[in-house]
Amino acid sequence: MHDTAMEIGRRFFDTYAKNRSNLKIVDVGSQDVNGSLRSVAPPNNEYIGLDFVEGEGVDVVITDPYSLPLEDNSIDIVVCSSCFEHSEFFWLLFNDIQRLLKPSGLFYLNVPSNGLFHRYPVDCWRFYPDSGVALQNWAQRNGLKTTLLESFTGTQKMDRWNDFIAVFVKDPSFINDYADRIQTTYSDYTNGLTFETNTFTNAVATQEDQRLSLRKCIRSLAYWAYSHLPGFIKQRMRAFHRSTKPN
Repeated sequence: MHDTAMEIGRRFFDTYAKNRSNLKIVDVGSQDVNGSLRSVAPPNNEYIGLDFVEGEGVDVVITDPYSLPLEDNSIDIVVCSSCFEHSEFFWLLFNDIQRLLKPSGLFYLNVPSNGLFHRYPVDCWRFYPDSGVALQNWAQRNGLKTTLLESFTGTQKMDRWNDFIAVFVKDPSFINDYADRIQTTYSDYTNGLTFETNTFTNAVATQEDQRLSLRKCIRSLAYWAYSHLPGFIKQRMRAFHRSTKPN
């Protein structure tokens, strides 16, 4: 698990589940690969990890990703990090997760918004800023009441990933139970939406990879242009630079 996935996952639990106990939490795609959200989940709760393969952090091995082996209306929180991009029909998985949740239940979703092609066993999707609203609308088209509480795209830190984050509540009559938002205390994001707003905060049209590539191209072009300047112009530029330095 990369650095920002772990950090934002911890912020989700701190925002929506801090000091709560006796919860039943399900992690879809739970195998511990360089870290797991289990390690940042609040204590004194039941944590159930689901995945296709046996491994560390996996409590239940599933055979059908679109029919999870848990009872209806039985789960308080479902988390799913870096998994939906590997699901061919993620919209079906999304609806089955809603089936598991209690009416007051929350679904935390983290999906890449960028990044390298990485098959496990397939790699099909990346999520853009409108994806959370689209999933909400898909659920409601299927007769559910699922409501988006917030979504945003996280910025890169040590690793190269931009995480698309979305938090949903199964029944909007419980929205008042969840007054806080991750975005209230976290500013390293773009294109943020909340239930309370209908316009993006920190809105940008380009991905961080595109902006970083453009800066790199500009630096390379500037270096190339400078290296091809006649020598006397370089001397004058260096002399001017020295003359403008404070004594």
